[in-house]
Amino acid sequence: MAGVMARVPMSHRIFTSYNNRENVFQGELALSMSDTVFGFLHEEGEGSPENITCHENEGQLDEDDDVENSGRMVEDNKKFWEDQHNLLQATLYRTSSVESKIRNCTKEALSDAKVSGNLCNCQNPVIGGCRSCLMKQVSGCLQNAGFDSAICKSKWKNLPDMPSGEHTFVDVLDTDQKKGQVRVIVELNFRGEFEMAKASEEYNKLVSKLPEVFVGKVERLMSLTTILCSAAKKCMRDRKMHLGPWRKTRYMQAKWLRVTERRTTVPRLMSTTVLASRPQRPKASMLTVDLLEKLPSVQCAAVKVV
Repeated sequence: MAGVMARVPMSHRIFTSYNNRENVFQGELALSMSDTVFGFLHEEGEGSPENITCHENEGQLDEDDDVENSGRMVEDNKKFWEDQHNLLQATLYRTSSVESKIRNCTKEALSDAKVSGNLCNCQNPVIGGCRSCLMKQVSGCLQNAGFDSAICKSKWKNLPDMPSGEHTFVDVLDTDQKKGQVRVIVELNFRGEFEMAKASEEYNKLVSKLPEVFVGKVERLMSLTTILCSAAKKCMRDRKMHLGPWRKTRYMQAKWLRVTERRTTVPRLMSTTVLASRPQRPKASMLTVDLLEKLPSVQCAAVKVV
């Protein structure tokens, strides 16, 4: 009968939960509808207008979050470097009367060395002078000015978190009635100790604020090394590079703290007045001075020794 619905096999039935009713589709229509329904559900899950809008909104939110996070990172980065610059300037500008006196004396010694050409007295002289001879000259000038100056050598062994090393510099010990003994460091290549080949522009600007020659108390020096080492760590992290252990705070501070030798037997430099008051040595031999004075008319003949 045309009007009678054929019995549809169970394999061709599609069950849906619409209104809790069983909807049945026949034959090829059932298969095509099945493909259509599941295909539509699949498309609905991926590309329906509502879902597309939802994904676009989510993408827009993610993009906004990225922009916001990026902006926050830029602001944090800017604030960090501004804080480091402010801390550095505040630490450098603070000074005491003792530091000022030693600084002025050091400047005079360096000026004299520049005028004289920084002569090198080593066994193997270096053209233009060497660091060792320059330190001796500076320490000698400080001693002539009445300061307890010396050339110090710091040395430390290899440790698990710090490689071995050594460093030489000049220091001055001053006795204060209130604070007791005060130690002042004179580092002739202070800026060079913190320069890095692959540093960022922000770090290089910070290092450029450092004096080439540092004269200051130990406490001030330790504060500066903490600031610079923190900046170096930030610089390397931003550039996704490894920070060498010789750039860390502990290693840098060991250069001026782990003193193993302090040599005060530096030859003192004589002032011009001392040199002028010294009597000139006679050009004639000391063996003939008295003879020539007593017998001016006697002519001394040369005797040939066979």
